[in-house]
Amino acid sequence: MTRIYIEDTIVAPATAQGRAGIGVVRVSGPLCQTIATAIAGDLPAPRLAIYRSFYDKERRLIDKGLLLYFKTPHSFTGEDVLEFHLHGSPVLLDLMVQAILDQGARLARPGEFSERAFFNQKIDLTQAEAIADLIAAGSATAARSALKSLEGEFSKKINALVEKVIHLRMYVEAAIDFPDEEIDFIADKQVSDKLAIIAKDLNAIFQQAEKGVILQEGVTIALAGRPNAGKSSLLNYLSGKDSAIVTPIPGTTRDILQEYIQIDGVPLHIIDTAGLRDSDDVVEQEGIRRALLALEKAQHILWLIDGAEESIEDIRVYLKTIPLEKRYHDRITFIYNKIDLREQSAKQYQQHGYTILCVSLKTGEGLTLLHQHLRSLLNLNDHEANFIARRRHLAALTTANTYLLKAEEALQKRLAGELLAEDLKAMQNSLNEITGEFTSDDLLGKIFSEFCIGK
Repeated sequence: MTRIYIEDTIVAPATAQGRAGIGVVRVSGPLCQTIATAIAGDLPAPRLAIYRSFYDKERRLIDKGLLLYFKTPHSFTGEDVLEFHLHGSPVLLDLMVQAILDQGARLARPGEFSERAFFNQKIDLTQAEAIADLIAAGSATAARSALKSLEGEFSKKINALVEKVIHLRMYVEAAIDFPDEEIDFIADKQVSDKLAIIAKDLNAIFQQAEKGVILQEGVTIALAGRPNAGKSSLLNYLSGKDSAIVTPIPGTTRDILQEYIQIDGVPLHIIDTAGLRDSDDVVEQEGIRRALLALEKAQHILWLIDGAEESIEDIRVYLKTIPLEKRYHDRITFIYNKIDLREQSAKQYQQHGYTILCVSLKTGEGLTLLHQHLRSLLNLNDHEANFIARRRHLAALTTANTYLLKAEEALQKRLAGELLAEDLKAMQNSLNEITGEFTSDDLLGKIFSEFCIGK
């Protein structure tokens, strides 16, 4: 973690593409003083905005605006940084970037400013990822959680856990290195107690990270069932608009329809699928094939039952007709629709291990129960996540837990202390992958390549 870029200077627009009142071009690297002098006439004092005219290498006026200078190491990247604030015309921004390139800079790669901040130890890897997550946040809840990660909330929890693992490693390895003390540290309750604390903390972080992943990625929910059960009506209700055509004719939906909604700040990707039935229609068969593929990928399935055609008492028989029931038992919620036609009341109950909701999409009965059920599926009944997270974080935490279990096994079976020490070391490395203290260049390249240019 000591690598510092000093060999070149990078430039990129820091504001989004398109026209705006203001556009910002950011520069980072050792040529900042040369660039500022050539384009604006001089280098301003650090952190002081000055109004200047900006010229290209032919001394043609590009625009007039503000120039800011951040001196190393007190900048985002840890290097000298310039920011040119001018009118937000794409043409003017391109002219400004070209003028800076003419002074010896090069175009920045996606995420390279954040990458330099990481390598110069201004931020760790979770904070770098939080920058991209904050920019891409689709809700206020996700933005607040990403900001907490950017402020180091996630990193603090990981670093505190790593410290506990390090202290236990020191105790174990000291006992291995000094066998003359004749201490049976494997039988020492202090070791098992510390392992138990580490396991508890790791589990708590994992649960918070799972919520953080939901905020970052959202949840995909597929609507399935036989034709005319009310899937398109449910999609329209959830999206709040007429996204799907609703008719009494079975098989109206032939292709996949998708809508993006939010429930309590959590993004949901709702997929309406074609009705599942035997059909000789080639187009409908293709729609059914795509529907089954969507169900394979969905994290949860809302399976609608047509109350006009079937009785809820027939659900045991109905279950046998569902092609994915055995594989996705824990992913299915049944929505028994059209209770208004049977003069039934809205309710929620369990049967055969499934949650069943009795509703009427026509009258609105039971839709409050549906909303509450969706909240429970998203695990939103607790407070919001303390930080935002990604799949790679869950993978690293899972790997760390695997080594923790091996360490506990070594302790219980009174195996060699060296095995316990190696498991603790491997666990520490897995946790350090999250913050970037221990990681590969391939992983770093993948993470920063997903950033926008200029960040």
